[in-house]
Amino acid sequence: MEYMMELRKLVGQRPLIMVGATMLLINRQNELLMIKRTDNLFWGVPGGSIELGETLEECVRRETLEEVGIHVDQMELFGIYSGEELHYIYPNGDEVFMISAVYLSRIDNEPIILDLNEHSAYQFFKLNEIPEDVSPPIKPFLRDLITNFKDPVHA
Repeated sequence: MEYMMELRKLVGQRPLIMVGATMLLINRQNELLMIKRTDNLFWGVPGGSIELGETLEECVRRETLEEVGIHVDQMELFGIYSGEELHYIYPNGDEVFMISAVYLSRIDNEPIILDLNEHSAYQFFKLNEIPEDVSPPIKPFLRDLITNFKDPVHA
């Protein structure tokens, strides 16, 4: 987020194109790990903006480790998302049009919330019980996850 903070010093709250990565973590019960954001008080998933020189995979691994304390080895690309659905104005007024590479990974361990400034809680949700109060930019990912998820164990 350092790169975005430096850009904000130059352009203020005007719209920026923000490139980042997001992680969808599924446990053995096919539940999605979600984290309660402290900035907008909505449920979200691990992810964030890319730093200079970082790959998308490095970004999503870093963000997942920072936000929920889970080191991800195996992951697959779930999709690339952009466009009007990923236009977002943060509670502080910063405006972005996001381009997000979304990855999917299976996990066995419980998360350890490390950054309580960004997130106040975590919870696993069954895919048919995702809460309504989710952060707007992740709604397209969740819609596709719910529609297209295939359990590799039971497929």
